[in-house]
Amino acid sequence: MTSDEPETTHGHPSPWLALTLLTVAMVAWFGFHTYQLVRERGMLQQAKVSQEPTIVQAQKLRAQLDAISKKTLELAQQGNAGATLIVEELARRGVTINPGPTTGPADPVPAK
Repeated sequence: MTSDEPETTHGHPSPWLALTLLTVAMVAWFGFHTYQLVRERGMLQQAKVSQEPTIVQAQKLRAQLDAISKKTLELAQQGNAGATLIVEELARRGVTINPGPTTGPADPVPAK
């Protein structure tokens, strides 16, 4: 070998560069996904909060319909022909009227 020729090493390249790049890529990957999941969670919470008034209104309407249907059932049991026709039509369409007290949850939407 002469002094003008560059020396070449035939040793193995260091694994630290590859390991460092892999570590940086994994940290970036997990950071990105964590950010996305936190953002989606916030959006889901906002959607839930925005739906609460609608759910409360639906519960009130359901309570009113249950009261009307119970009164209609009582009238049908007392012999009212119109109420009997309504109860029979509802039964034909698969709607059952529970004459007892409502056994549903008292507050399905927890207050914050």
